[in-house]
Amino acid sequence: MRLLPLQPADRSAMLATIGAATIDDLFVDVPADALQNGPIAGLPMHASERAVERHMAALSAQALTADQAPFFCGAGAYRHHIPASVDHLIQRGEFLTAYTPYQPEIAQGTLQVLFEFQTQVARLFGCDVANASMYDGSTACWEAVAMATRITRRARAVISGGLHPHYVQTAQTMARFAGDDVCLLPPRATQHSDDAAVIAAINAQTACVVVQYPDVMGRIPDLAAIAAAAHAQGALLVAVVTEPAALGLIESPGTLGADIVVGEGQSLGVGLQFGGPYLGLFACSAKFVRQMPGRLCGETMDADGRRSFVLTLATREQHIRREKATSNICTNSGLCALAFSIHLTLLGGSGLSQMARLSHDRAVRTARALAAIEGVEVINRTWFNEFAVRLPLPAAEAVETLARRGILGGVPMSRLCPERADLADVLLIATSECTELDDIAALAAALKEIVA
Repeated sequence: MRLLPLQPADRSAMLATIGAATIDDLFVDVPADALQNGPIAGLPMHASERAVERHMAALSAQALTADQAPFFCGAGAYRHHIPASVDHLIQRGEFLTAYTPYQPEIAQGTLQVLFEFQTQVARLFGCDVANASMYDGSTACWEAVAMATRITRRARAVISGGLHPHYVQTAQTMARFAGDDVCLLPPRATQHSDDAAVIAAINAQTACVVVQYPDVMGRIPDLAAIAAAAHAQGALLVAVVTEPAALGLIESPGTLGADIVVGEGQSLGVGLQFGGPYLGLFACSAKFVRQMPGRLCGETMDADGRRSFVLTLATREQHIRREKATSNICTNSGLCALAFSIHLTLLGGSGLSQMARLSHDRAVRTARALAAIEGVEVINRTWFNEFAVRLPLPAAEAVETLARRGILGGVPMSRLCPERADLADVLLIATSECTELDDIAALAAALKEIVA
């Protein structure tokens, strides 16, 4: 523990200032049965640094990781091969230690990197403009909803049942405090996405429609039809992309009519990393740029006519009058944005397309192998690299059994929607260019034994 410089007299003075007799007075609103009284049961007392290192290493060795086993997990976080040069470049001192470019004259490198990142995201999403990144996909999704309510001056958001449940929960939490109305359609394990239900839910009070593309079960909604229905009612279409590699194969949301496109950039350059940190992507039509949250880096000319970069737009409350701020997002995910940009630069357009085709090919092969197993139903009729299957037993039980056999066999829908008993037998399967044919055979063979 770091040295705490405060003495008992200092703490007493602070308590007296706020009118508390003891530190315990600060927690009087916490239920007594929720307070910890004494050491935490089951945890060992202090140990030497070496002993702790050995113990933690032993625990780590018990983990089954994506690089050690056939891996079919997705559901919003995807495994792709990341070239070693990505990690090498982001660890350069000028990148690894860089902070917010408040002073452009000494932050030209950081500003240029973010400018190029914005250009890549805008082109990938088919939009006019993109910001310098956000925390992650779920918070970017909510910021898009909030942006749509400001633009339309309405407070109702229609959310597809195909939106990732964690994104839904983020939107519901924030909407509760913002006073917005969330019309959430229920998730359903059907062959096609819920386009018709989404369109039917749009009315004259709707600010935006939120649709994941591809959706949480891998299905590919008809964004053009939903966009047309939304625009007819004066609403905006927010498209959410959790797997940007898909855009190497399917059409960009912006070209299909999406007004705001957000997503998660983890699958390009960032890696799984046991859940974070990740990277929020945010792009929109140029006419909405002044309502876009976060930061926007721009290109200009200096006094000597040389190409240079500046922080063009910053709409958070630290930069402008608080009542004019569009967001209180504190900073962008600069290092993750750099990793994304380097990986995408190394791939190029043809490389991204090739990676997407390989990922899709592996998904098709996996779906065929699983569909041949008696009792296993492939639900989807369209997918990119992820699809849903229905099993004759709880999906969570199947996943645990597969893990004991050294296979990370997917994500059960019950983990994402534990309250939905009708989805308990649904398993999400994801592949990528990293999926080997032997991995597919191993999954199919093990699952065949489990469901027999």
